[in-house]
Amino acid sequence: MDGITIRKANTADIDSILSVYDSARRFMRANGNFSQWAGGYPAREDVLGDIMSGNGYIGETPDGEIVMAFAFIIGKDPTYSTIMDGAWLNDRPYGTIHRIGTNGRRSGMLKACVDFCSAFTDNLRLDTHADNRPMLEAVNRLGFQRCGIIFCRDGTPRIAFQKVLR
Repeated sequence: MDGITIRKANTADIDSILSVYDSARRFMRANGNFSQWAGGYPAREDVLGDIMSGNGYIGETPDGEIVMAFAFIIGKDPTYSTIMDGAWLNDRPYGTIHRIGTNGRRSGMLKACVDFCSAFTDNLRLDTHADNRPMLEAVNRLGFQRCGIIFCRDGTPRIAFQKVLR
């Protein structure tokens, strides 16, 4: 993982995580993705919820710089119960990667995240906005398969992906 350690996030990490998400949001805007993560999402409450539920994770350098944040949830995701324009690859238990963002100082962070999560499940799902070209390229490069369209709680569509590891 190129010197990156992934660990569970704690409340002392919240400001650093929000800074990572701000950097990721700026990157999205600079790359033509103007609608994903609008209105300050993910907000402090989202980050705190991830931490309190035990689903919040960070990637940090040996000197303690937090360069990545994400939520990893094992179990059924209610937003994934209905999929349009396709189907999931299987109905086996899965883990979902949500809210992954980096500060842009390290490459390969999605791969590091996927490698970490694969220790807990052999069935991964994630989704992203149609305008998030860098993420779409990364998930394709890592062998995720497009499965269809899901809808977030706010009703906005996302392209859904799955990767079966074993």
